[in-house]
Amino acid sequence: MKFLITSLLTVIIIILVIVVLNIERNPSNAYVKIDGKTFYVDVAKTPKQQELGLDIYNKLPQDRGMIFPFSYPDYYAFWMHGMKFPIDIIYINNDKIVDIFPNLPYPKNINEQPVTVTPSEKANYVLEINAGLSQKYHFKKGDVVEISL
Repeated sequence: MKFLITSLLTVIIIILVIVVLNIERNPSNAYVKIDGKTFYVDVAKTPKQQELGLDIYNKLPQDRGMIFPFSYPDYYAFWMHGMKFPIDIIYINNDKIVDIFPNLPYPKNINEQPVTVTPSEKANYVLEINAGLSQKYHFKKGDVVEISL
């Protein structure tokens, strides 16, 4: 019985490691390139993925992010509810940056109202990356963006 429980726990740990490695390796090979900087992205396609966003991560490697593709340009509001680290939110319409919200803080506790942002122009993509990277790489409104989903 003890051997069976140990074997079962070992299998569960192996499966969890495989899942984590697959998430970190970006199996879809999707990327966003801005000004020569490439971000390998998770694609939030479904309403559930879009609702969760980066909430599933405790931190994010510097070359990773999440892209939210929408079927038509609009003023999509995003909030920091459930986030565990600060991020930059970049709004993109077709292949150009239309707005950037850098260094958005995450709520420190459940009583804190999360930050909400809405772009000044319509966008059909939203990119989330680590806080400070849009300033570090000097991204600006009008920059050309290459998106491969």
